[in-house]
Amino acid sequence: MDWFNYYGLIAVIIILIPNIIYAVTNKAAFENKFNNKAILVVEQIGRYGCMIFSIFNIPYTYLGFWFENALWVYIAVGGFILLLYCFGWIIFRKGNSLIKMLWLSITPTLLFCFCGIVICSAPLIVCAILFGIGHITVSCRNAEENSRA
Repeated sequence: MDWFNYYGLIAVIIILIPNIIYAVTNKAAFENKFNNKAILVVEQIGRYGCMIFSIFNIPYTYLGFWFENALWVYIAVGGFILLLYCFGWIIFRKGNSLIKMLWLSITPTLLFCFCGIVICSAPLIVCAILFGIGHITVSCRNAEENSRA
């Protein structure tokens, strides 16, 4: 794999499609009720970092696949996690339960962590951890706020 990761681009697009559809059809649903600026910044740095480092392999910050047949493992496991993410959108399409929020925040975090580990990308791993901390926290807090309302 060179500096451009086509598989990462496909994964990011697949993650974005249900989010865009949901945002267009439920404009008020993306209201963030959690106002901890530090966590929100960590989430955004992690989110955009994961997207960038999933698509672009910055020289000297990644080693590439480090075991035999790693590409196939990368595609198979990554594809499975993406399927779980999409099924989550289908299964939990109504409402904003804690289970939905956890499902839709943990699965992309797992995907980005897994991909970072398999291609030995330090920036992707760091951003995935930041994204996980921020996104899971924000999602859980928003679910708590929605259950109170």
